[in-house]
Amino acid sequence: MKYEQWNLRRAVSTDALRRMEQAGLPPLCAAVLCARGLDTPEKAAEFLAETPVLLRDPFLLQDMDRAAERIGRALDQGEAIAVYGDYDVDGITATCLLLEFLRERGGRVVSHIPDRTEEGYGLNPGAIDTLFQHGTSLIVTVDCGITAVREVEYAKTLGMDVVITDHHQCKGELPQAAAVVNPRRPDCPYPFKELAGVGVALKLALALTPPAGREAVLRRYGELAAIGTVADVMRLSDENRTLVRRGLSLMAETRRPGLRALLREAGWEAGTPPTAVTIGYGLAPRINAAGRMERAGVALELLLTKDEERGQDLALELCELNRKRQAIELAIYEQCDSLLARQPQLAEPVIVLAGESWHQGVVGIVASRLAEKYACPAFMISLDHGKGKGSCRSFGQFNLFAALERCAPLLEQYGGHALAAGFTIREENIPAFRAAMARLVSSYTQGYPMITALDVDAEIDSCTWLSCQQVDALSMLEPFGAGNPKPVFLLRSVCVQSCADVGNGRHLKMKVRRDGVTLDAIFFSANTAACGVAPGDRLDLAFHLQVNEYRNARAVQLQLCDLRPAPTRAKLEQALFRRLRQGELLSRWEASLLLPDRQDFAQLWRFLEQSCAAGPAVSRLDQLVRHAVRGQTHHGSYGKTLVCLHVMDERGLIQVTVSDDMISVCLQPQGDKVDLEQAQMMKRLRTILGPEPEEERRRRHGGEHSGTL
Repeated sequence: MKYEQWNLRRAVSTDALRRMEQAGLPPLCAAVLCARGLDTPEKAAEFLAETPVLLRDPFLLQDMDRAAERIGRALDQGEAIAVYGDYDVDGITATCLLLEFLRERGGRVVSHIPDRTEEGYGLNPGAIDTLFQHGTSLIVTVDCGITAVREVEYAKTLGMDVVITDHHQCKGELPQAAAVVNPRRPDCPYPFKELAGVGVALKLALALTPPAGREAVLRRYGELAAIGTVADVMRLSDENRTLVRRGLSLMAETRRPGLRALLREAGWEAGTPPTAVTIGYGLAPRINAAGRMERAGVALELLLTKDEERGQDLALELCELNRKRQAIELAIYEQCDSLLARQPQLAEPVIVLAGESWHQGVVGIVASRLAEKYACPAFMISLDHGKGKGSCRSFGQFNLFAALERCAPLLEQYGGHALAAGFTIREENIPAFRAAMARLVSSYTQGYPMITALDVDAEIDSCTWLSCQQVDALSMLEPFGAGNPKPVFLLRSVCVQSCADVGNGRHLKMKVRRDGVTLDAIFFSANTAACGVAPGDRLDLAFHLQVNEYRNARAVQLQLCDLRPAPTRAKLEQALFRRLRQGELLSRWEASLLLPDRQDFAQLWRFLEQSCAAGPAVSRLDQLVRHAVRGQTHHGSYGKTLVCLHVMDERGLIQVTVSDDMISVCLQPQGDKVDLEQAQMMKRLRTILGPEPEEERRRRHGGEHSGTL
């Protein structure tokens, strides 16, 4: 098992699903939306709507009026403007967007993206001096600046104004800039706080554009906004959802030669719609590699160039930088992983590691991999002559920014988000920092270890749902990403028909069967030895759904997230019965395992008549049920037998007494027939399964009522 715990999001009522399907939503989509709390046609329609929320008034952002006025004045008076960005994808796309926008409006504009190693993150005095010497009178930051209190003051002493646009968490004091535009400002009334840095830059461009021209701005820069938003792992709801959907459609027809070339090099095929995965796993690592390897200018030029040949050359250069980044990252990761394997106490309850030779540009990725593997927050610090530059990644929703705030006396600088952040620290402060962070994480977890957990959206009741048409329909839920992850489904108790290692032994490929349907499954980065599976095994599977196309044939494939041995049928049904008694909502498939029919009741009654002929039958509950099931020639079921006992007791046919592990059953014969369907447990099961067609009911029960004795 890859994950220690599978969390089924929420039980979904049959009525809610039926209403969603009646509103025209495909079953799989309806199940996912209901599981995520969008359980009415109205909520679903609001989420799926293509409404122009992007046109929400940019002046709702605090200080946007001041920012637009100052930049507008600089454009009118021909001042020299510098767009000051960040070296990640969000910062690079935001820099490109605003640089291009201001130049197209006649501005005298240059850009500056700091060198990751030499300058570090955000505004710095050296860069301010250089820009001042070149005549710059206005600096506009994108994706940075919210913590640059001293730097803004320094710029003011030189007679320079600064307009800050950012989206990172604010500290207590805001810079005294000409304007500070950030939806996360405590006093900002903007209703959506999750804009990326490039999203805020786009809002600034819209504010500088008359309302009649804003749609053209969205078309011009939508793809840049989509790339930065997905790459920065921003929540894909509200404006971000619409922004990314529109941006992806624009990207398919991009007029940027460099972006088009990079898409090709990343494996995207023209004519197929790009997705958030295209950005997250294709474009983002290559663009990010430029900043990580101190070559952010390469990525910026790729997005700006209008020359086809130059665009192709730059795309190849980014791919080569990414390969170098991967090699450096792997070396550091293996070094750290080996250390933690030898000294596992270093990962309890938090990882804080430092190294002299570590490349600053990749330690954040290593931190992410270590956090996932060891199920705890990870802090990686690159040391250089007694000073450390660190990157950290969260686990289990531990708030990194808040934790760094608590450790501020030990730090030189810090900034970022709740789940990813950066900081600088003196080497001599690292032991105290490690101890302080361990206390904070221990307090957060209350002494319990964090565990790897997989959120599962919905259980598949029947494999007959899994058609190519139904799987294709899941695309209506895209784009997938933070806040709207790719759906994970659960299929219980499948039988492995065949399994083999593929991809030079790195991946597991299986054929599995349930409900009379055979399906292909692939588990990447796992093989038969690691998973311990063999033909004939019964497994529970958690997976994404996809349609695999091979030689013009299309078939549903399960892309596994995890697998685990399925419990025996008896143990599964015992657990389901306990959940049913406790009032939990079961899936339709689970309810189908427990719902008895007339023959189940009749055969159990005959067994009890024989067992209780000389008086009450007393035994262990599991023994009584096993004997009852073993004696049935129909289709005896442990779970159905438990339900029958409970229902017959509720309806007065038997009296059940439980003491410790022992059960006593005494018959209470009735003169008249008893309608067992009126038992509350039967009603709950019928509600979950929905109304049974009359024709099917008559076929199964020979025209008689299913539950009378």
